Amino acid sequence: MRTLALDIGNTAVKYGCFEADALLETAAGQTAAQVRAVVQRLQPEHVVLASVAEATDPWTAELRQLVPGTVLEFAPAATALPIRNAYATPHTLGADRLAAAVGAAWLLPGRPVVVVDAGTAIKCDLVAADGTFQGGSISPGLAMRFKALNTFTGRLPLIDLPTDRAATVPLTGDDTQSSIRSGVLNGAAAEVRGMLAEYEAQFPQLAVVLAGGDAPFFRTRLKRPIFVVPELVLLGLHRILVHHVST
Repeated sequence: MRTLALDIGNTAVKYGCFEADALLETAAGQTAAQVRAVVQRLQPEHVVLASVAEATDPWTAELRQLVPGTVLEFAPAATALPIRNAYATPHTLGADRLAAAVGAAWLLPGRPVVVVDAGTAIKCDLVAADGTFQGGSISPGLAMRFKALNTFTGRLPLIDLPTDRAATVPLTGDDTQSSIRSGVLNGAAAEVRGMLAEYEAQFPQLAVVLAGGDAPFFRTRLKRPIFVVPELVLLGLHRILVHHVST
């Protein structure tokens, strides 16, 4: 079965095409016209789409003209899942968080898993060993932290993310720019390490799956074994679609 997963995010549209459970092709920064061309070229049997940024109705209407099978609009509060969702307010839950949890639970069944999705926001979410999504935390992403310091102060400059995400950032800045870099980057890394330490104290068999655009930054700073799965949200959407089609 060939499927197409569409993740309509805050800053980009990303797709992943799967054959069975293998990712055949993926790309980000897609326009509606580019997605249309992808569908015509790859000819998926079924499509799933999720959005944290805009309504999916216009996308769905066109996709139904192009795809012979199911076009599933993923809604966390309504769509059937291969895991249990214990979130108290599922109608407010971001589709990307829940899809990532589904992907992590499929990759690591029978283990408690924390998903660290480092993108526009940094999300740390827990999936219990029995496959129940428990919820987690949301904090500003790296770029947002730099922008906030510039926006909400009178004199602090806007600092760009370093090109080399693996480079060491001195703990003690010796000028304003290096002090901001230390506060944002070392602070964010310490925040995530602290969250994981708290979870590990509760769940000794804890696994950690890292995803999102800033995953390369955190990969070298978490100081513990982790699974890096850049396309985790797309994988989760694919598994949700497979569950929907097969039940």
